[in-house]
Amino acid sequence: MAVLTELKSKKIVVLGLGLTGLSCVRFLHAQALTFTVNDSREMPFSNAESHADFLKSFPQVDLVLGHWHQELISSADVLIVSPGIDLEATGINDFIRPDCQVMGDVELFCQINNQRINPISLLAVTGSNGKSTVVSLLAYLAKVLGINAGLGGNIGQGVLDFLALEQASNNQASNQVDLLIMELSSFQLETLSSMQALAASVLNISDDHLDRHKTLSHYQQIKQSIYRQSKVAIVNRDDQATISPNAAQKVISFGSDIAEVGHFGLDVVNNKKCLMFGKQVLIPLEQLPLAGLHNALNYLSVLALGYSAGWSLTAMVENFSGFSGLAHRCQRIKTNDNIQWINDSKATNVGATIAAISGLSPTLAADAKLILIAGGDGKGADFSPLKSLLDTDLVTVITLGKDANKIAELVPNSTQVDSMPAAVNLASSYANAGDMVLLSPACASIDMFKNFSERGEQFIACIEQLPFLAEDEL
Repeated sequence: MAVLTELKSKKIVVLGLGLTGLSCVRFLHAQALTFTVNDSREMPFSNAESHADFLKSFPQVDLVLGHWHQELISSADVLIVSPGIDLEATGINDFIRPDCQVMGDVELFCQINNQRINPISLLAVTGSNGKSTVVSLLAYLAKVLGINAGLGGNIGQGVLDFLALEQASNNQASNQVDLLIMELSSFQLETLSSMQALAASVLNISDDHLDRHKTLSHYQQIKQSIYRQSKVAIVNRDDQATISPNAAQKVISFGSDIAEVGHFGLDVVNNKKCLMFGKQVLIPLEQLPLAGLHNALNYLSVLALGYSAGWSLTAMVENFSGFSGLAHRCQRIKTNDNIQWINDSKATNVGATIAAISGLSPTLAADAKLILIAGGDGKGADFSPLKSLLDTDLVTVITLGKDANKIAELVPNSTQVDSMPAAVNLASSYANAGDMVLLSPACASIDMFKNFSERGEQFIACIEQLPFLAEDEL
C-alpha cells in the first residue's frame, strides 16, 4: 500500500507509550518500519517487568524516556501522537517542522484502510456524553444480528490492532472485521482528517476538556469535524451545537420531540411514551432496560446509526432487552434499604451530570429526595448550569475533591467532605426509603483516584460497608 511504502522512507517518531502508543508500536513493528518512541515519563510502564518485556519484544525500537526530546521531534517527518498528549501545553508544537505530518493512530488506520481493495466499513460516534453506551450497544447489536464487527478507538481495541490481526493470520477472512464501530474523543479528532465513515454522530456537546481546547466554540468545531468525514450525519435536534451547516450530504436527526418522516423521535401512543421513526412506533420506553430521557436519546442515536448501515429497525428493537448498560454509567446498585443508589462515576463533566439528574429525577416519587455526590477535577468547566437543578428543597448536595467548593457554592444546601467513605456515610444518614443517592461527579477523577472506574468501585465498596446488607448478600 502506498501509505506504508511512503513510511519506509520517513523518519517516524511515536509520542507517548500508553495503550495507544503501544498499539502503534505493535503495528509499525509488524510492518518492519524503523521508528523511535519518545515519552516524557521515566517509567511509562506499570513495572520493571513490563519494561523488560517491551525491550525483549521490540529490540529494534529506539526508546527515549524522561523528557520530550526537542532534537528528535524537530527532525521527524511523521509524528504519531497519542491522544492524551496536548501538543500546545507541552511545548511540543514549538519543535515540529512545518512539513512534518502529525497524526494519531486513527488517522493512520484510515489512510491505510482507504487504500484497501475491501476497506473496513466505519461507524463513528463522538460527543461529550453517552458515546461509550452508544457504541457498546451498537457492537452488541452487531453481534446478535450476525454482523462481523469490531469495537475500537477510545474504547475496545486500538484501531491499528484490527489491521495487525489480519496480517498476523495471512489475511484469513475469519480475522477480518467487515465493520468497525469507533468511539472518538475530541483529542483523537484533532489529528483526524481521512476517515470515510458510513455514518457519524455528535451525540451532544457540553463543557468538557476546556483546559485543553480553551473555548466551547473550538471544542464544538473539533467535534463537528467528524461530519466532513462521513456519508451520513446523525445529529441531535435537542442540541443545536451538534448541528453543523457543513454536515455531510445526508442528515438524519434524533430528538425528544415528534420526528418528521425519515427521522427519529419520541411520541406518546396509547398513553405510553415511545421511540418513533417518523410516525412508526418502535417500542415504549417502559420496555427499555436503560431508563431516563438521556438514555432514550442514546437508543434513538443507535437506531439512526444502525439504520444508516442498513440494519433492520425491527431486529434492533427486538434485541434492545439483552443490553443492560455499562458499569459506572447510571448503574443501579442493588441494596435492601429501599433507597436507590446510582453509580454514575463516568459523569466526568457538567453535561453528563445534568443528563443524569434530568433523566432520573422524573422517576422519583413527588416527595422523594435526590442526594447528589459530586466533585473532583472540573477541568476548567463552568458549573453554573447545574444551579437550577440543584437549588431546590428536594435536592441535597455532598461535594468532595479539588473543585468541591465550586459546586458547593451553587446551592446553600450542601456539605463538603474529604473522602468517598465520608460522602457515602453522610448520604446514608440523609436518605430515607424512596430517596435516591446519585454519584454523578461532573468532574474528572484524577485528583483523588486513578480513573472514574476506581472512583465508582470505591463508591460501591462504601455502600456495601453500610449497616444494611447488599441485596446479593441476603
